[in-house]
Amino acid sequence: MTVPATALAQTIRSPGRQVRLSRLVRQPDTDLVPLGGIDATQVGLLLAATRTADLVDAHVVICARRMRQAVVTSDPDDLGRLDPTLQLIVV
Repeated sequence: MTVPATALAQTIRSPGRQVRLSRLVRQPDTDLVPLGGIDATQVGLLLAATRTADLVDAHVVICARRMRQAVVTSDPDDLGRLDPTLQLIVV
């Protein structure tokens, strides 16, 4: 399981509602991915190419592409704009 650190930061603003996520990121097989220089560059290029502005969504897409993983989301429309080929699991 991969969790972009930007997505964690955005969702953890309501910690009482994110108990499951907090448990997930503490699991040994969960990879918490920071937004480093390479990913930041790819995020910026993706945002420019799609004329969008949500850097968290773009970081999710970059991580999912690299790991060849599906994305669990409650926001399929925005992610679909960034990458229509991305496999999405809508919750």
